[in-house]
Amino acid sequence: MEVNTQDITRAFIHNGEALAQQFPALQQYIYGKKLVYLDNSATTQKPLSVINAISDYYKTINSNIHRGVHHLSQKATDAYEVSRNTLAALINARKAHELIFTKGTTDGINMIADVFGRYALKKGDSVIISAMEHHSNIVPWQMICERYGATLKVIPMTQDGVLIMDDYIKLLDSTVKIVAVTYVSNSLGSVNPVKEIIRLAHNNGTPVLIDAAQAVQHMPIDVQDLDCDFLAISGHKMYGPTGIGILYGKEEWLEKLPPYQGGGDMIKTVTFEHTEYNELPFKFEAGTPHIEGAIVLKSAADFLTGLGLDKIAAFEHGLMTYLTAALQEFPEVDIIGKAKDKSGALSFVVKGAHPYDVGVLLDKMGIAVRTGHHCTQPVMDFFGVPGTIRASFAAYNTLDEIDYFVSSLKRALGMLL
Repeated sequence: MEVNTQDITRAFIHNGEALAQQFPALQQYIYGKKLVYLDNSATTQKPLSVINAISDYYKTINSNIHRGVHHLSQKATDAYEVSRNTLAALINARKAHELIFTKGTTDGINMIADVFGRYALKKGDSVIISAMEHHSNIVPWQMICERYGATLKVIPMTQDGVLIMDDYIKLLDSTVKIVAVTYVSNSLGSVNPVKEIIRLAHNNGTPVLIDAAQAVQHMPIDVQDLDCDFLAISGHKMYGPTGIGILYGKEEWLEKLPPYQGGGDMIKTVTFEHTEYNELPFKFEAGTPHIEGAIVLKSAADFLTGLGLDKIAAFEHGLMTYLTAALQEFPEVDIIGKAKDKSGALSFVVKGAHPYDVGVLLDKMGIAVRTGHHCTQPVMDFFGVPGTIRASFAAYNTLDEIDYFVSSLKRALGMLL
């Protein structure tokens, strides 16, 4: 496979090395080697704009929100809601109050599983997920199905890591109350045809939740174009803080679903006999939230839009193509997940070597990759491997880093095989 490196370089608006300078963590040396960070599917590093925003919040407007009449509380509340508006624009939500601040994707999925189960699930019903889901989009649905006597159905995939849509169509019947699928597989990099998945589900009268944890940092997302009913995102995957995320839900669904938790901010009035719940989005935001995280998430969104998600997608596709071509030159390497449409991550195994051993040796050379099952044990079982080595990309990675990774991998294999 021939790859034009000049096309990859031109695909992105910033010079890679200049962009990396905005990330203090990337300036470190690990075991005497300049850090090459290729574990971005697990979490991304943070630019100075995000780091400074955290500091600025605590220096200037640290206060509780929505309840105080004093100056700091008003400033913090304004910043919190400005961030909500910015994030709504990032994914093209119709209304800002369709965004709920959460702890992250896992929290958002658990929220919908819980409240949707209470609202709609009963014995004999079913929920559809896919064969490539992260544990966070498997276990909550297992738990809720067990609670209400529902059945969990799984869309199968091919050996290339592509969902079998004909089988999905067969699974869609009158018992299916919700479909929950990942936009991009964290362990395979496969980009699923979510728009078609949603269209088919809606033809069946079924709402759809999209796990977009591995999509939001790599490509533009338009919830109105997708027509998804729910969509969950983690801030730390998109250059923002940990412990914060957003859950998008169509207004009509959020209005009729019950609250997730009880407490401050999600109420209008409380007596010992009855509680009247607050309007959206506060109905789903009980208690003091992660105020700093929510406010700072705006800086992460601004960082993404400033670079341009279309340009990020093109640039990272070039990195993916470049590394795929390089790994195909290794006879002992088998790429796991060969879908034509991939984003963000490339996983592989080495014949005769355990993924952990390869990862440890790469670490000694200053390269951070993830090894193991990547919280997708059913995927590993499907491919018959104990785990994979996963290199995952961000906008700050460079062709030189890919070259160093490939040469280091060759050196590591020379030690192990």
